[in-house]
Amino acid sequence: MSDGKNKKAFTGGVDKAQAEFDKALTNAKSLLSDAKKQGNKEIATVARSLINQLNTVAKPALNLLQKAEDPNAKYKGNITPINQALGGGAPGSGPSGVILGSGGTGIYTLGEIRAYMDSNNGSFPPDLNADASGITASDLGSLQNLYNSDKGLGGSDKGLKTNVDLIDSEKQERRQSIYDTVASELTRLGLSSLISPLRTLFESGISEGESLRLALSQTPEYQTRFSANAKRIAAGLSALSPAEYIQLEDQYQNVMRNYGLPATYYAKDSTGKQIGFDELLGGDVSATELEERLITAQDRVLKSNPEVLQALKTFYPGIGNGEILAYSLDPKNALKDIQRKVAAAEIGGAALAQGLATSAAGAEELAGFGVTKLQAQQGFADVAQMAPRGSALSEIYNEAPYNQATATAEVFGTSGAAEATQKRKKLTALEQATFGGQSGLAQGALARNSGAGAF
Repeated sequence: MSDGKNKKAFTGGVDKAQAEFDKALTNAKSLLSDAKKQGNKEIATVARSLINQLNTVAKPALNLLQKAEDPNAKYKGNITPINQALGGGAPGSGPSGVILGSGGTGIYTLGEIRAYMDSNNGSFPPDLNADASGITASDLGSLQNLYNSDKGLGGSDKGLKTNVDLIDSEKQERRQSIYDTVASELTRLGLSSLISPLRTLFESGISEGESLRLALSQTPEYQTRFSANAKRIAAGLSALSPAEYIQLEDQYQNVMRNYGLPATYYAKDSTGKQIGFDELLGGDVSATELEERLITAQDRVLKSNPEVLQALKTFYPGIGNGEILAYSLDPKNALKDIQRKVAAAEIGGAALAQGLATSAAGAEELAGFGVTKLQAQQGFADVAQMAPRGSALSEIYNEAPYNQATATAEVFGTSGAAEATQKRKKLTALEQATFGGQSGLAQGALARNSGAGAF
């Protein structure tokens, strides 16, 4: 084959290689663009790697071919990436130089290599062992390209500028992915108010794990949104995580809505926060306890007969105009204390319903004996019949009085019950002796059977 034919064949091969290179680079860039649009990070990473290989290995090789096509042309490309791909040494040393993969003994980070290049006119450390350092030829090619780009054609700049935070595209994409994930989770939890401080933290360089969570928890927006945690910590309780905090808020809201409370009790503001929940959260009130408090306040007082609320207001003025609901929802008031007071009010209400006198001390005493609302209603119905008749007979026969207190002790079996029973029996015997057991009084109101007996 003549020289002309050889040259033509060589030139045709170079042209074909150039066309194939251009096509491959265009396809790789198109692949990267599509992957970004679809949010496919794995494909995007592959595409970037392919573009990097084309630019750092294939393009310099193509430039060498073009130089060979015209021996008089001056080659201005960078041969270093080809040397690296072939296992060569430091820039300019070629394949015969130190083998970067295993020939050296030095172990470096990419940052340390950057600093060395700045101080040594773009050269890599001569003792670099890339395998031991975990650095690929592609990493080194990227460093060299960064150096060449930052140095400029005139050679007047200062290399890689290691004092500047050089974030490669993969790291930036990883940071963006972390931000997107956290921002999406905040939105899902109804915490959009925290996205702005999150962005500020990312822009300041904080984007990893525990450091990010800690930094976010120190922002004013976070402290305001989860303000009850400060109350919990002050009370010796552990702080709730955002997920735990919001879960409890949602449970509170569901309980209050189910019990028909006005929306003012549970409606949230623009940040998703309900100020009224702070005391509940800070007081470690569970959703179950909240429901018990509402049952105590609503079902046992507000929806009961009016005498119960009347007794409650009389016995415990501190509750304030019968605002039992607010009193019951305040964690400062222990649930057992609330239940004790309501039980006393139920007993006092049962007495009032029968027209009897009542007191907090007497009602609490009966509550302490385990007397229920139903038992109080039945018992005071008996007391209401026994006390007047007993009092009348006591006066007739000049005996020790048998009054409401005496009847109450006998009916409910409290202190003095045995003595009360003896008084009633004595009065009954005196009445029967007077009327020969045939008196109409024996068939009166006190003659019916009761839990304590009858006159």
